Amino acid sequence: DPNDEHELQRSLGITELTYSARSPFGGGGASATIQMAAAAVASGAAKHVLVYRAFNERSGRRFGQPTDLNIEFPDIHWSFGIDTPAKIYGIWYQRYMHKYGVTSEDLGHYVVTARKHAATNPAAWFYQRPITLEDHQNSRWIVEPLLRLLDCCQESDGGVAFIVTSLDRARDLPQVPARIEAAAQSHLHGGHILFDYYRKDLADFEELRAVTRQLWQQSGLTPDDIDVAILYENFSPVVLMLLEGHGFCKVGEAKDFIKGDTIGLNGKLPVNTNGGLLGEGYIHGLNNITEGVRQIRGTAANQIKNVEHVLVSAGRSAAILGKV
Repeated sequence: DPNDEHELQRSLGITELTYSARSPFGGGGASATIQMAAAAVASGAAKHVLVYRAFNERSGRRFGQPTDLNIEFPDIHWSFGIDTPAKIYGIWYQRYMHKYGVTSEDLGHYVVTARKHAATNPAAWFYQRPITLEDHQNSRWIVEPLLRLLDCCQESDGGVAFIVTSLDRARDLPQVPARIEAAAQSHLHGGHILFDYYRKDLADFEELRAVTRQLWQQSGLTPDDIDVAILYENFSPVVLMLLEGHGFCKVGEAKDFIKGDTIGLNGKLPVNTNGGLLGEGYIHGLNNITEGVRQIRGTAANQIKNVEHVLVSAGRSAAILGKV
């Protein structure tokens, strides 16, 4: 957040900045940046938009510590001791896991797959360091009985940037472009409280359902058309909710969907082929977007064959990237 647009303008030597924007809600707004940049280009407000995110949250400061969050996200819940991301999201996930009988071991199946993908991605923090389900189950509790250490994303040093421009201009560039086929975000009533514990059913990710509806309407695609899914996972349980909310499996069935090789590199729906935020690194989800672009280009470390459409989802925002 301290990486101000005008500071970057000065550093890059841009003489005039004609458009700037920010998406709300941290990582939940990651894919909204695609929508905002595309809208600016389509409307003529900008010719080329640079989308960026940078962190020093491993060497500079620990993003997940209570002292930081008290400053950045003031909320009535702090007085009850809900003062770290793991605690905040844990309340939400607990209802989902209770309602659908999801266990810590169920979550471990996803984490093992993510770490397997990271182990063959040279850019990943956990490159060449796969884990077993036993490793996951032996990792210490962070929020018992929901989140173990290996269910939590990284606190990373790193930066990510990509450019959104017109398709005509992109065709002239040396890199193969990825076409934005759909992009959406949803912020429902009451959603200005990011961690809203007062909804009728905490197990229902309402914004996700609204985003999904927009994506399929804009693109004319269905879940069966998606070749790779890149899903934001600050913590492992949200992967199950995203798989269900986007329609890849029925509600309550994700815990079984992720078992076996269904979401592996050779599976029906490869998920987080870069290792995701748990395995590659946590740059607020923008590194997931660049992984989606690489899959479309055919340049990913764990490249899937014949990729035509990639879903990049952060829950409250999502986009579909496709071949030109």
